[in-house]
Amino acid sequence: MKNLNDKYQYHSLHSGFTMIELVFVIAILGILSAIAIPRFAATRKDSVIAKGRADISSIRSSIMTERQSRLIIGLSTFIPNGTGTYTKDSVTYNQMDNGGFFGGILTYPIAISSTDDGWSGTAGSGTYIFKVSGSSNTFKYYDSTAVAAKRGKFLCESGSECSDLTH
Repeated sequence: MKNLNDKYQYHSLHSGFTMIELVFVIAILGILSAIAIPRFAATRKDSVIAKGRADISSIRSSIMTERQSRLIIGLSTFIPNGTGTYTKDSVTYNQMDNGGFFGGILTYPIAISSTDDGWSGTAGSGTYIFKVSGSSNTFKYYDSTAVAAKRGKFLCESGSECSDLTH
């Protein structure tokens, strides 16, 4: 007569994966990760560029909105570079970076990034840097003191992603 425990012992000794099965699974996981990891890195860069495009679009639109507001009240100048306010004819006006990056034109200023991806620079200078995966792209805002062709423009001056960020 067979013992009931024999059946379970036999089953536990012979159930499991063979070495070949484990090698195949590891090989398949290696191939999948070799494909997925570079694709994930590219997706991250694409998302940073998309964020930069949205920021640039907001900045440019806000510059034009501010310009129109100034024309309505009789000021023919573009918002000046600077980090505060100024007074003209007893009226106080914002400068470009009042309260933070682009705080003079945006409802909420853009945060300065301490990482590789995002905005940096010196507030009030008119020059801003947007980094994408460690690569710097320099933007410049030209106020009313610039040559006529550039006044009121927010342009990418240098960087390998300028065309991706501005088109």
